[in-house]
Amino acid sequence: MVRAFFPGTFDPIHYGHVDIAKRAVRLFDELIVAVYDRPLKSLLFSPEERLALAEEAFAGIPKIRVTGYSKLTVDACRDEDAQVIVRGLRVFSDFEFEFRMALANHRLVKDIESIALITHEEHTFISSSTVKEIAMLDGDVSSMVPPHVHIALKNKIALLENHDVPNAVRD
Repeated sequence: MVRAFFPGTFDPIHYGHVDIAKRAVRLFDELIVAVYDRPLKSLLFSPEERLALAEEAFAGIPKIRVTGYSKLTVDACRDEDAQVIVRGLRVFSDFEFEFRMALANHRLVKDIESIALITHEEHTFISSSTVKEIAMLDGDVSSMVPPHVHIALKNKIALLENHDVPNAVRD
């Protein structure tokens, strides 16, 4: 059985992430969508909220499981008995980052491979940062995120606006 690990902050999860996961699950016996809870950037959603949004995005897809983690990705892979790390590439600049990350992970653990899937053209412009920025400026992100994420974004932004939280939540 080949188990793959798709790590990310997923803040929020969007159709680009969903596309990569659905394509990856065709290649592996199981895909673990792994929500990282300790990134070095500001987040809009809490780890629990990001997990719930990801779980709903993949509900009903039997070969996809969602979990959270807070350690080195390769250590989380070992804990889950995953042999492959899946990443998505949108634009050429993603390649350099993912290439360096794959080399670092391989230096740490030799028996976990990295695979990068190139996103479909219609998702190349979508990033979580872009989605958040558009949503915070009251733009329509309904074509970029699943409906439940769209609602969660509207609710979170309304909550932040009502509490006069500074823009520090953006990454």
